[in-house]
Amino acid sequence: MNSPDHQVKTAFFKTLPRPARIRVLELLSHREYSVAETLPDVGIEKTNLSQQLAVLRRAALVTARREGSTVHYSLAGLHVAELPDIARRILSGVLTEQIGLLDDLRDPAHSAVRPQAVDGG
Repeated sequence: MNSPDHQVKTAFFKTLPRPARIRVLELLSHREYSVAETLPDVGIEKTNLSQQLAVLRRAALVTARREGSTVHYSLAGLHVAELPDIARRILSGVLTEQIGLLDDLRDPAHSAVRPQAVDGG
């Protein structure tokens, strides 16, 4: 169960749990950005953003290109751009199921499981 494959996948998923990292991936799915360009959309301090970008770079999710004193970031591949969308689709399905369950709890008439009549025969 603790195969190298599982360890690599676990390390990969550990790079994603910060909202700033997800937001950066969403932004970079549209175009290349410099750190200064991403600051207003990510909403964290420059130092913190640089740290988050470094984590994404070490995980090979983003690449960096220096132009003078400016560093521009882009996604490391097309599949990386799909990550936020895939997560959104998965969560949408989960939440849709939960809403259905909530509706059933609120209105027993909606429930798929209805009590059976007892045959007195």
